[in-house]
Amino acid sequence: MAYKGIYIPKNRKKYRGNSSNIVWRSLWERRFMRWCDENPNVITWSSEELSIPYLCPTDRRNHRYFPDFYMKVKTKTNKYEEYIIEVKPKKQLKPPKKPKSKKTKGYMYESFHYMKNTAKWDAAKRFCKKRNWTFKIITEDQLLP
Repeated sequence: MAYKGIYIPKNRKKYRGNSSNIVWRSLWERRFMRWCDENPNVITWSSEELSIPYLCPTDRRNHRYFPDFYMKVKTKTNKYEEYIIEVKPKKQLKPPKKPKSKKTKGYMYESFHYMKNTAKWDAAKRFCKKRNWTFKIITEDQLLP
C-alpha cells in the first residue's frame, strides 16, 4: 500500500520553502517531518527543497536529486550543524542478492535502483563535504520505537 499526503507544520516559521506544499511519501517521512517540526533543537528544516546534480550510471546522463530533508540543528554545546537526510528502508542500503538461476526482472529492477541511489548518495556526500554538512540515511531502525 502506498502512502502519500500533505504535512501541515505547527511551526511554519521553522520551515524553509513552501510550507503549504510539504509532501510526505511514506509514513516514515511523515514521522520525521513531525519530529523536525516539534523538536526545539531543529532550527530550520525543509523537505525536497534542495537540488543536487548527479550523474546516473545507468543512463550516463545528468539528473537532479532532491534529498528527502535538510535540517539545521542546535547542538547541546550551542553550535549549529546542518544535515541532509534521506529516509529509506534498510533493505535498500545493500545491493540486491543475485538469484541462483537466471537474472529476474525483480533483480534487474532492484539493481537499477540501487545503482541510481548510490550515485545520488555519493553526490550528496560530496555536496555536504563542500559545505561542512553531514549526509545521513535514516532507516526504520532510527524511526521506529
